[in-house]
Amino acid sequence: MRMSGRDWGLLILLSLLWGGAFFFSKIAVGAIGPMTTAACRVSLAAGVLLVVVRLGGHRMPTEAAALGAFLVMGLLNNAIPFTLIFWGQTHIDSSLAAILNAMTPVFAVLIAHGVTRDEKLTPAKALGVVVALGGVVLLIGPAALGGLTAAGWGMLAVLAAGVSYACAGIWGRRFKGLPVQVAAAGMLCGSSVLLIPTALVVERPWVFDPAAVHVAAVIGLALLSTALAYLLYFRILQSAGATNVALVTFLIPVSALALGVLILGERLEAGAIGGMALIFVGLGIIDGRLQGVMVRRLRAQR
Repeated sequence: MRMSGRDWGLLILLSLLWGGAFFFSKIAVGAIGPMTTAACRVSLAAGVLLVVVRLGGHRMPTEAAALGAFLVMGLLNNAIPFTLIFWGQTHIDSSLAAILNAMTPVFAVLIAHGVTRDEKLTPAKALGVVVALGGVVLLIGPAALGGLTAAGWGMLAVLAAGVSYACAGIWGRRFKGLPVQVAAAGMLCGSSVLLIPTALVVERPWVFDPAAVHVAAVIGLALLSTALAYLLYFRILQSAGATNVALVTFLIPVSALALGVLILGERLEAGAIGGMALIFVGLGIIDGRLQGVMVRRLRAQR
């Protein structure tokens, strides 16, 4: 499906919103616990999307099976990965976290190969996985020499979040029959049910003393990088298709890197840039666009 100029504009905006999530969360976890930040993010966004569902004339399912499915989706796509990423960002820069999070499609390919019948590894996809994993080795390798440091554990936490996202992608197939707003709202409600009581017990949020900038970051994280971003994602999905919307995977680290460098003053080492390049090449091979461009050029030369 060909993308229009409007679709490209929305895709770039989506990458800024999701890349901005790493920026906002890096600020928020400076004064608020990772789990509390995650709980605030999903609960505020859930409230907004429930209003959107109501205004759209839809109805939230109340059957036990649907509620259970939302709960699992909220666990896999929000509660686990958000907490891991936010905790990881207490030890690593937001831009590095975004680069490592780009491994999610690689994990999705591996998991789909093991648990589905229609998405098996092809030789090209296997090559892409190997190349992308090489990028991870380049990123984490120096930190692992002589034992993992706090930064190394932070990077592993973000990678584990990517595995959880990948599992959520498989689980989320069961929501194809639901309006997208309902699916997103149900997922965020499920994660809110899980995260709010857990944060209250584990982190005791009342002990935090955030400044206005930390509160603003949480609000931006919830309203812009979650509620608005999900609505935008599903809008692009409907107009441009799943294959094209997947391009956001390549754009998110770029957006996060720009925000981290220009506003937070972060710096990437040469090894991190090389690792990002390998991950991008691996994703390109898995996506198939890289091979398609090369084939078309070879045919044009004949």
